Amino acid sequence: MRSTRVRRVPKQQPRQGSESRRDFEVFGHTFLQVTYNTFAFTSSVWTHFWQPSTMAAAAAAVVAKSPKGSLREDLTCAICCDLFREPVMLACMHHFCKPCISRYWRGTQGPVTCPQCRKEFSSKQFQTNYLVTAMVEKVRATTSDTYIKNLEKQLKETLESHRQKKEDVINSIRRDKDKMDTIKRFGADLEARVKGEFRALYQMLHDEETCVLEQLRREQEEELEKVQRHLEAMEMAVRELEDNMRALQQASGATENVMLTELPQLRSCVLVDVAPEFDTNAFSNKYLAPLQYITWRKMFKSLEPGPSPLTFDVDTAHPNIQVSRDKTAAVECDVMIPHTDHNKRFLQCVNILAAQGFQSGRHYWEVEVGSKPKWDLGVASEAVDRQARIKLSPETGYWTLRLRNGSEYSAGTQPWTRLQIGSSPQRLGVFLDCDERRVSFYNAGDMSLLYSFTNGPRGKVFPFFSPCISDRSQKPPPIKLLHYPHVALSG
Repeated sequence: MRSTRVRRVPKQQPRQGSESRRDFEVFGHTFLQVTYNTFAFTSSVWTHFWQPSTMAAAAAAVVAKSPKGSLREDLTCAICCDLFREPVMLACMHHFCKPCISRYWRGTQGPVTCPQCRKEFSSKQFQTNYLVTAMVEKVRATTSDTYIKNLEKQLKETLESHRQKKEDVINSIRRDKDKMDTIKRFGADLEARVKGEFRALYQMLHDEETCVLEQLRREQEEELEKVQRHLEAMEMAVRELEDNMRALQQASGATENVMLTELPQLRSCVLVDVAPEFDTNAFSNKYLAPLQYITWRKMFKSLEPGPSPLTFDVDTAHPNIQVSRDKTAAVECDVMIPHTDHNKRFLQCVNILAAQGFQSGRHYWEVEVGSKPKWDLGVASEAVDRQARIKLSPETGYWTLRLRNGSEYSAGTQPWTRLQIGSSPQRLGVFLDCDERRVSFYNAGDMSLLYSFTNGPRGKVFPFFSPCISDRSQKPPPIKLLHYPHVALSG
């Protein structure tokens, strides 16, 4: 059975006359003010408490103490020390449970008073406060086991959601850091490779400079030695002539006194060759020539990869392709060229391969396409079907670049990848890295990258070309394989 505890306050004497009237006015004002504040507070709690984002905070606020007491304490009956049950308000503005205040008044004799402030009333009257009732029910609901379990469930779900989001963010951060590490590592590798390539170029240039300067020094010494030998011979001839002149002068003086019976013995004069001519033009021509261009051409022999001197394989040429005698030019023609049938030849498409195949290392070659309005070029796998009409793509064994209508460039992907190229290149460079499976296309005029395949071929491949069928009204220009012969400095 629940014990009844009453908080008592010192008894106050009832006031008469104007004081009673003033108390009533104060009571009315206070009642309205408290009722308004209670309504506003209840509305605020109703609005705020049921927001999902503040549910946990509201639940904590119900239980947490504040300097003025908790909401639960304010809604506790001073008689039963529990939440109000059927809360009623006395004229003194104090609230009690209806059963509690009724039982209290039945158990007391004398005037009807408030158990809390001892204010006396003329009769046992109270008023049901529905706002407080709603607040008590709300507090009671928020402290029920069912509510707490639901709240705990929502908190756990929210916590799990935040934990998952945190894990996702951490994973994203980890991926970004991995990307940064990959970029830095890849950049460092590329930087080392670029430095190595240029270091090799610097070394080649230094070696070439040393060689040219050494050749210049030797030729200069040879010319100086020629002049020096002639100079020494001339000086010796001068000395011998001077000796003969002195002997002749002495003999001339002797003829004045005695009869000169014989000429003095004279030294035979040194025969002096004509001074050698120094041909400044012949000496300087080789060094005043376009030395940079000559050196650049000489470097081709040492470049890795250097331009490969390709030739066409006539056994692979479509019957409508005519190949030049040196096998470096191919052009489409109207009539079929006599040919031998075998499985190497393309029969459905106007294609041709180079005779040189690659399956390892790095290789580079250049092709002159001139003003041809349409063509295809790149690399083809050795195992491509040459008897059928097949769309050019990596899936079918082709890694190509194409031109159509004179200005429409595309990479041979599936589907085609349109390329925006400013000026139409007349020469194209193809770079093949078999080890890294990379096929890249360049404008050979300025070495700007046009497109690069990173899913390159496996196994042996051959340079691939297709002059296509052009407009019959004009003579079609050929596709040419460019060769760069070695140029040496020579006298």
